[in-house]
Amino acid sequence: MTEQPQPKPGQIVWVDLTIPNAEAVRDFYSQLVGWQPSPVDMGGYNDFNMNLPGTDLPAAGVCHTRGPNANLPAQWMIYIAVTDLDQRIETCLALGGKVIAGPTGDGLHRFCVIQDPAGAVAALVQVAEPE
Repeated sequence: MTEQPQPKPGQIVWVDLTIPNAEAVRDFYSQLVGWQPSPVDMGGYNDFNMNLPGTDLPAAGVCHTRGPNANLPAQWMIYIAVTDLDQRIETCLALGGKVIAGPTGDGLHRFCVIQDPAGAVAALVQVAEPE
């Protein structure tokens, strides 16, 4: 496996789609642009990495509005790298933004979904430093 460089603060590092029926929309994008689905076990259901055609390289994710995504609207979401998630949450709130979901994490990443003062949403993600 190729070592991935540590993302730079402010870099968009991931994008996924959160919708009620991930299987149907997974198939839509698979047929539309050729992405190949790869299931991601979410404990009782699967979300999907959508891999570039003919590879195992993920281009995006397609997720159900369940579990940690249960309160999110249907949308494409960008994930922006930050170095100190807790500090960025405080700054978001001080600037008139809101935290919609999280913070939560999976051991490698800690993230939250924020809403800016105009109502747009994005996720902030803190990636663990390599050991």
